[in-house]
Amino acid sequence: MTAGTYLKVHYFRGADRLRVLHRGLLKLAQEHCWQLEAWAVFSNHYHFVAHSPADADTAKSLSKWLGVLHAKSAGWINRVEGSPGRQVWHNFWETRLTYQKSYLVRLNYVHQNPVKHGLVPVADQYPWCSAAWFERTASAAQVKNLYRFKTDKVHLLDEFSPMPDW
Repeated sequence: MTAGTYLKVHYFRGADRLRVLHRGLLKLAQEHCWQLEAWAVFSNHYHFVAHSPADADTAKSLSKWLGVLHAKSAGWINRVEGSPGRQVWHNFWETRLTYQKSYLVRLNYVHQNPVKHGLVPVADQYPWCSAAWFERTASAAQVKNLYRFKTDKVHLLDEFSPMPDW
């Protein structure tokens, strides 16, 4: 899943703003029973790979909880900047992953996204990404196995250039 800000504006630039968006993503995913597997949050977009609620036949609830995340984060950033009612979020794009290899490649892609964008030399150094969490909680073999999947041929909408000053 990828979501981007309207006109790719860097509304969430800087550590304090990234921290709020990151915390909101994690909290609302949990509240709506979505199990995040990988995530990366940036100044003008974010990505995640997640499992829909176990008791749901579909991923219908995705739109609902992302709507809550976008409404709350837009309201907050607009209060901070004194711009009530301004459009902050543009859209989101989701893909249902049905093949294990596609799933694993995308997990690695999301973990490595801060490196792809040139923000850090090693993914686990970016605080608003799941790479450090994954490396702490998975076995060494799982980390090695996942990180061997090449991400250079992944076709994801990611035409964003996040701000380097996080």
